[in-house]
Amino acid sequence: MAAQGSTFKVCGCRDQEGRLLGRKCPKLWRGNGRWSSTHGSWSYQLELPPTAAGTRRSPLRRSGFVNQDAAGEEMGTAKELLAIGADETARVQIADLIVSTVRATKTLPNPEDVRRKVRTGHDLSRSITVGEYLEEWLNGRKSLREGTRRSYADHINLYFKPQLGHILLERLRVTDVDRVFDAIDELNDLITAARESGDIRLRAKVKGRRVVGPATKQRIRATLRSALNKAIKQRLIEINVASLVELPSGKAPKALVWTDERITQWERDFAAHIQTMNARRRRQAKLEPHKRIGGNINRLDAYIGAPRPSRVMVWTPALTNKFLNRARRHRLYAQYHLIAFRGLRRGESCGLRWTDVDLANGTAAIRWQITQIGVDTFEGKPKSEAGEATISLDSTTIKELRAHKARQNAERLAAGDLWNETGFVFTTPTGRPVDPNDVTEQFEQLSMEAGLPPIRLHDLRHGAATFLLAAGYDMKVVQETLRLSSIAIASDIYTSVLPQLSRQSAEDAAALVLKANKHPTRQPDATLTPLPGSATAHGAHDLGGDTGQPGDRGAEPPGSDTAVEAS
Repeated sequence: MAAQGSTFKVCGCRDQEGRLLGRKCPKLWRGNGRWSSTHGSWSYQLELPPTAAGTRRSPLRRSGFVNQDAAGEEMGTAKELLAIGADETARVQIADLIVSTVRATKTLPNPEDVRRKVRTGHDLSRSITVGEYLEEWLNGRKSLREGTRRSYADHINLYFKPQLGHILLERLRVTDVDRVFDAIDELNDLITAARESGDIRLRAKVKGRRVVGPATKQRIRATLRSALNKAIKQRLIEINVASLVELPSGKAPKALVWTDERITQWERDFAAHIQTMNARRRRQAKLEPHKRIGGNINRLDAYIGAPRPSRVMVWTPALTNKFLNRARRHRLYAQYHLIAFRGLRRGESCGLRWTDVDLANGTAAIRWQITQIGVDTFEGKPKSEAGEATISLDSTTIKELRAHKARQNAERLAAGDLWNETGFVFTTPTGRPVDPNDVTEQFEQLSMEAGLPPIRLHDLRHGAATFLLAAGYDMKVVQETLRLSSIAIASDIYTSVLPQLSRQSAEDAAALVLKANKHPTRQPDATLTPLPGSATAHGAHDLGGDTGQPGDRGAEPPGSDTAVEAS
């Protein structure tokens, strides 16, 4: 049976005793018995089904409408809601929902939301906010790596809860998600202004915060998109609004090779960076005299922070060889050698165990990795299923691992009772696995001491791929060696071509055309750049020790004549 209701006018007039007149006010009526057009406001009253206990329920009364049509329209929505219930039990539950929603929000429930909940069998009495759902979603992800879990939690707590946490999940719209990224852009502007400003209070507001770039925005959006995909499967919502938000491309930058021209420009930029940072530190020291702020930037900080042509830079074989020569005396030399030659990720090299290394047959099984977040380290499986594989080791790498094992045995004897038998290949002097961040810091220090332009430790992996391409191997070999999940990833990321390879490709193409008529079946000659450490690469680039050749680029650290603090 359809719900019964009516529209009418009420006002705030009172009688002589102070009681509200309501619909009895004589001013509400014209002389012809029709409603006054100037006095009072429109209301409606709608009968509701009885409670679940069978007792009569008070009717739904709503007032304050500017005209009768508006009052009638909302009453029609209330009738539509009650009509959604297919049986008496459903109508009672919908009536409960109407009463509780009006009491809490002063508005009626959305009919489409109610239809979806009835259709999917969800509890009509429960509405969940975006903040509550994201917490529930994250807690339900039991198999996440610790690093991924922390990343999701940061995205939720820093960006989504402040902007979206209070919104009902079923009411989330694209414009709401757009607002999240507008807030990120505003914060980026604030961080940039604070860094360039001498205002202490402004700098304090953004202390510890970094500018959020396009790639990070994509990852933030991916967190929300993943959560909403689960909500769709649970039939809590029907559209993933995060997928409809437009963001700038977060595609990783192409790797560039450190050519002589780029190194020369970087040396100029490095010197200018030192001057800029030193001037900024001196200004800051005057503004905050109570803090002990030195006038010169730390040398290693300046080396790492100076602008580069690309975030992803790759050394040539000669530069890589120069680094390996400098690192040879370091106790973790074999780890850097393994990354440079076989393209292991930092965490994979830290997680390598001797039980997974077969030096006799020249293989290593990549089965574990160690990741670090802050001061905490976590052990887990490699980044992807493709990352868990057995790799081949070249003879030079096998030789270095044997030497490293002998050195580790000597450290075990020296440590005595302090030694921890963990079974890891790369350890501290007491046998504990090395922290990934320590491996990175030592790499940066060695790179600077070698007088090389800076790269990230992960860029040694890019270099390994590039050297394979330069040696004439195809993209499939690169994919298999670096254990990438698809050849498309190898093509997108690891195709920085060395200048020698690029020139040789041009020569080969020209030779093919010019010699076509004279020698139809003859193939053009191709001289491939040898890998560092190969038989043809020895001599001036022998990996057996420091060449010490005068005139080597970077024999002295770039910018060494500029005032910097010792690291």
